[in-house]
Amino acid sequence: MTDVSRRTFLPMLGHTKGKRSPVTCALKCANACTGEVCNTSSNSYFRDIVSAQLSRRTMLGASAGLAGAITLAVGAAPRAEAAPSASPFGPAASPLDFSPISPVDAMSDTFTVPDGYDWRPLIRWGDPLFSDSPAFDPENQTEAAQARQFGYNCDYTDILPLDGSAGLRAVLFVNHEYTNENIMFPAAQLENEKDRVRAVGRAAHGLSVVELERTSSEHPWSYVVGAARNRRFLLNTVYEMTGPAAGSPLLTTVEDPTGRWVKGTLGNCAGGTTPWGTILSGEENFNGYFRAQGTSGEEQRYGLADSETVRGWELDAPRFDTRNAGYENEANRFGWIIEIDPLDPASTPKKHSMLGRLKHEGANISIAANGKVVAYTGDDERFDYLYKFVSRDSYIEGNRAHNMTLLANGDLYVAQFAGNSPASEIPGSGVLPSDEAFDGTGTWLPLVVDGASQISGMSIDQVLVHTRLAADLAGATKMDRCEDVEPNPFTGKVYVACTNNTNRGTPGRAGADEANPRAENRDGHVVEIAEAGGDQTATSFTWNLLLLCGDPATNSSAYFAGFPAAQVSPISCPDNLAFDSVGNLWISTDGAPSTIGYNDGLFRVTLEGPNRGNVEQFLAVPRESETCGPVIHDAERHVFVAVQHPGEDGSFETQNSFFPDFVAAGAQAPAGAFAGPRPTIVQVLPKEQLVEVPVTPTPTVSPTATPAPTSAPPLTPTATPTGTPGATSTTTPSASAPGWATSSPTPTTAPDGLASTGGELLAPTIGGAAVLAVGAIATAAAIRKRGERTAEAGEGDSESL
Repeated sequence: MTDVSRRTFLPMLGHTKGKRSPVTCALKCANACTGEVCNTSSNSYFRDIVSAQLSRRTMLGASAGLAGAITLAVGAAPRAEAAPSASPFGPAASPLDFSPISPVDAMSDTFTVPDGYDWRPLIRWGDPLFSDSPAFDPENQTEAAQARQFGYNCDYTDILPLDGSAGLRAVLFVNHEYTNENIMFPAAQLENEKDRVRAVGRAAHGLSVVELERTSSEHPWSYVVGAARNRRFLLNTVYEMTGPAAGSPLLTTVEDPTGRWVKGTLGNCAGGTTPWGTILSGEENFNGYFRAQGTSGEEQRYGLADSETVRGWELDAPRFDTRNAGYENEANRFGWIIEIDPLDPASTPKKHSMLGRLKHEGANISIAANGKVVAYTGDDERFDYLYKFVSRDSYIEGNRAHNMTLLANGDLYVAQFAGNSPASEIPGSGVLPSDEAFDGTGTWLPLVVDGASQISGMSIDQVLVHTRLAADLAGATKMDRCEDVEPNPFTGKVYVACTNNTNRGTPGRAGADEANPRAENRDGHVVEIAEAGGDQTATSFTWNLLLLCGDPATNSSAYFAGFPAAQVSPISCPDNLAFDSVGNLWISTDGAPSTIGYNDGLFRVTLEGPNRGNVEQFLAVPRESETCGPVIHDAERHVFVAVQHPGEDGSFETQNSFFPDFVAAGAQAPAGAFAGPRPTIVQVLPKEQLVEVPVTPTPTVSPTATPAPTSAPPLTPTATPTGTPGATSTTTPSASAPGWATSSPTPTTAPDGLASTGGELLAPTIGGAAVLAVGAIATAAAIRKRGERTAEAGEGDSESL
């Protein structure tokens, strides 16, 4: 490991390594896994609930459990049940056929794809977005330049095709979760130019919306410099608070005495795409950006502490130190689900208080049979909870303006799981109980119903601002870090990625239970939930564990829904989820290098039929990176992923990764390239689709005139795909690297107030798992509807800091 003692700007010495490097532990989540457990509540552990139920059954001689809350079957183990799939033998074969790759050694700095496929960057950290954006210059970065360029550490990603373009134009949305200044800046700048380093780092956070174009559905996308919808959301972008907590005294500050207008978004991790074509993004590890008193129960429950933050933003802006008079509530204004309209560059983004304040991984939506919108979200902290929101009002197809208000009011629930096995059969080893399954029933415990708090002693705004405390009092089940939560667009079942929890079962902490059956859980697991009667608004459900992740060669507890463990690809630390056009689950991972010794990757999991539980690895990302934001366009045989924090343990002078430009160490990088790692959105497609073709944009209904036709630069892949562990690319980008995935139309400005009428979003985009339910069965999220909108013309915006 590189010596970091001299990098005084972001000291990592003394940080304990969790599931990955101490750099990520400090920068991404403020050492959440090595500090004190935030959840010290005394609500019943899952094991206690099971034991009480079994005891009650014995005493009463009946099969009923807690009346009106949980019902446990006495006989056969309950399984997650939903409406049957289209075929009793499993889904039809996906057009995306491939032979699984072999695991790739964690020291390999390669991007690995199956035989017959290749890859290319779509957009990289520092790539220019606007006509006035400077080229990326890694040794001379400025705040102003970064504000006009693609941000750092990309996470949730989606691609929304534009109507009227025959599938040849789209918008790309990307979260920028956090920064790693240690590898972004030379050591001298870290030491001597700290103000500038902090300013550039702030500008590299936030969100990006970027227009794309291509010549056919069988060719790769390129991003468009200067396109009308290109936009950066930065730390002074203003967000409107919605829902019952908007205007609460808990949200007011000296800069915003109304408690309704918040500057910026932080820690944006995963997300989702709504059926009406907006993006939801989860504010996750916001606590690491604030210094606080850290003495109140509310602050401690959210990990806020009286210590210098790693980045030191409190030195530049008083709002990042809540000890300052007038800013006591600033941290309360983060930790929400935000909603943005990627199609309207003049729109005001929202922060939805009705979905609660926590470390949101993301949120994903179903439309229930009665038209209510249902959103699922997980709190990504050890021993925290799984939540569900049900809207007050109903979805109206084609009425986009109405649908964009649906997340402002409704009911909020938290999950309580119960198993059907005695505690003695759940010792923490991960060995299956006597009924051969980890499964049971569950209840959605109410936090807010019909606009009223359901928690005694807490007002509705207290429940929504201090949601963790409300869930503690409700008696929710402590989970192993709920990350992505995605409804299956075909069966309606809900899948929860529990990434890991190495603290489970350690002294003084919650022990194993049937929903979290392994002590010191390093590899994580995946929960499968079926709402009662297939109704997403139901308040009860059944569940089972689909996967207990791990390498079967070294971990005997690894379980794959009964599929032979010897035949699967090893997988660890499930993080983001997506579905393809036939209902297969796709899982991206974060943390496999430190648990099973392989690079993180993207995996396909069969959910139905005789191959249920079969895990097949599709790709592996380079050294010291994680796989994020998978988008599966399998009908076109295209896959997109965000490669986050490649080479995270290096330094500017001694880089550990050279992805994606692969400029050799010591070599002169072409203009716009970098001899070091760059977080990147990657597109994977069949080799035969990588051909050089002229880009001739199809006219679209757009706030600006159609760009003049341009020619695409040569398509030079940056690595040779391989299925062999440890294989290393020897190819490098061409001298025209900055333009390999861009087109640069001549921007024109339309008159103010130019109206644009929306229609259908055309292509099958399942990656965001926007789900429409027909009856009790969710249909494919392939077609998202959007109503009319009016967008102010312009090239986009990049607010100054």
